[in-house]
Amino acid sequence: MNKRMVSMIYRLSGSSSNLTIEGLAEEFKVSQRTVRNDLNAISDLLRENHLSELRIKSGVVSCGEDFSQALMLTADRDFYSYKLSKEERVKIAAAILVSSSEYTTLSAIADSLFVSRATVIHDLDDIKAFVKQGNLEVFSHPNKGLRVEGVESDKRKFLMMLADGKCEGQDAVAKHISVQAGDKIIVQKILNEQEHIHASFFTDGSFQKILLYLGIMINRSMQGEFIEPRGRSSNHKYRMAQDIMRYVVQYCHVSATEDEVQFLSEMLSSVRYLKSKSVQKDVIKVQMITRQFIEKISEDLGMNLNDDYDFFENLSNHLASVFHEKNVYYPENPVIDELLAENANVLEAVNKRRSVISGYGVRKLTDKDLEYIGIHVCAALERRKNKEIAFHVIVACHAGIGTSRLLLEKLKTHFNFQIVDIVSSHEAKNLEKERADFVISTVPLEGCRLDYVIVSPLFGDEDYIRVGNKIDALRSSRHLPARIEENEVTAKGMIERISPLVYEAVPKDAPELMKKIRRAVREYFKQSVEADAEIFAPYLHHLLPASHITLDVACTDWRDAVRQSGQKLLERGYIEPRYLDAMIENIEKNGPYVVLSPGFAVPHEGLEAGSIKVGMNLIRLKTPVDFGSEEFDPVEFVCCLSAVDHKTHLKAFFHLVNMLKTEDFKQKLHLCRTSEEAAKIIEEYEYGVME
Repeated sequence: MNKRMVSMIYRLSGSSSNLTIEGLAEEFKVSQRTVRNDLNAISDLLRENHLSELRIKSGVVSCGEDFSQALMLTADRDFYSYKLSKEERVKIAAAILVSSSEYTTLSAIADSLFVSRATVIHDLDDIKAFVKQGNLEVFSHPNKGLRVEGVESDKRKFLMMLADGKCEGQDAVAKHISVQAGDKIIVQKILNEQEHIHASFFTDGSFQKILLYLGIMINRSMQGEFIEPRGRSSNHKYRMAQDIMRYVVQYCHVSATEDEVQFLSEMLSSVRYLKSKSVQKDVIKVQMITRQFIEKISEDLGMNLNDDYDFFENLSNHLASVFHEKNVYYPENPVIDELLAENANVLEAVNKRRSVISGYGVRKLTDKDLEYIGIHVCAALERRKNKEIAFHVIVACHAGIGTSRLLLEKLKTHFNFQIVDIVSSHEAKNLEKERADFVISTVPLEGCRLDYVIVSPLFGDEDYIRVGNKIDALRSSRHLPARIEENEVTAKGMIERISPLVYEAVPKDAPELMKKIRRAVREYFKQSVEADAEIFAPYLHHLLPASHITLDVACTDWRDAVRQSGQKLLERGYIEPRYLDAMIENIEKNGPYVVLSPGFAVPHEGLEAGSIKVGMNLIRLKTPVDFGSEEFDPVEFVCCLSAVDHKTHLKAFFHLVNMLKTEDFKQKLHLCRTSEEAAKIIEEYEYGVME
């Protein structure tokens, strides 16, 4: 595979319309015969990896629905099969040298490029000249090799120039620069979070630039290379840089100096931002309606789906997008049609409860909308069912251990699998059939002798269904027995056994002690807390400390209760004054849907109605008041919610709703005498619903 073929694959993948052979020949400045030869070679590659071949009719080239997976195949190609031009060799060699914190031999560079040592020697003057363009210099040591000297900030700028897409051959260079996929996902979450907190929203190009820089910074920090001393200069992005760097250090396990923060603040000051950020202001309402829908659907199906956080998050995000778009495009998918036919009871239950979703002023749902809601329900049912099934599984990944770790955490959460190994995709062909029951992979596995199923690294609802279907097929065809005994010790089982003993023996110190026990148990079972996709979502007890709880507040009616529930948030800068009026107008317009449980209301408003920071404030009323809810009045507890985006508050809200299902929880809040006591009750019960 040569550079032109790789570029052609990216061109075909990125086009929204069919391309012609004539147009490709003109674009790549080659003959039409050459283009046909390249397309035939690409089709051979697709066929070898069990993907749909390209179709050429009347000079028009069209791709199969699975063509996007061809990009993964180009990522796995080494330089033995990818013939580099001299210009690419020079740039990749420069990337290797600048990225290294040690001496690098000519032989090592030659091995990386799959060329001879003589070729690298022939390129050396050009390599040195290219590196010098970045204010850097290559020095040679007769017994050690080559090393680049220069200040660290120039090295990072040089690496960014190589990898930011403006440099010829950057696709091949990028593998020497970028962080692993797992860390990249974490850094993306940090940037998204800080955009909202600091109300500074990057343009797409700026977001990618800062993401690239942080990836380089993480790699350099892991090598022990830090930004040179820099004079402190004040700029308006310094605080944002501090917050970003703090979370990068915490979740990516690297070190950073004050100079790193200063340099990042300069980077942030140099990029472009959007003037405003459009948001779906009714997303909080949709999330509350989603909770009510899940409760009703659980009753109809006779299966409790309320404790499935993925179900709640995925369905609420789906509904928010459905209500936001006037015309939602749903691609034809025979697998989905077949699945719904097999689960007619699910679609019947969804239809029965459609009024729960569409009853608050959102657009009318179509039959296709309901079918896709049904898919989310089916995925939740698969997750619940598959917790009871045990298989030996191997995970195969093409994008590094970071991606494998994220995928592994998802599998551990929802399947009772024994993960016997994690391998790279190219190792799969060497797996013995006796090693496992099947393989879960992020790419096609050429020559693999085991059954395998392909999933997305982020593992969405359709992936749960794919794995569930594979399990059902294997059980029926091979009659596989369960391999894990019921009495096997698990992290969750151990914590469930220990928790009541700790709370009974030392009730006062139990919450803090259980935190340490949980951490120790998870470390013993090698369960990564950092890989959790919700690492930046605060827990409920973080948002409701004693300072955010007031007991026995006298209120005249529900409007007064709503105002008083938000008063502390207003005083502490979480919300603007208009937010209080907006919450009341919301209930007047949409009804008392904010009353989530008997006696408990969570008033709120949309994301553009005056919320500044994510927060909650809880008041217990001296005398309960009616909100107009025939089912849940009178209301004793009113918890004001201020949300800044669709995500940050989600886990706390999810935990609160599940805690409200425990009558004992509300009874203890009813009887407690101080705000401190109420805060401890909330923390205790939150850890209970997390087990």
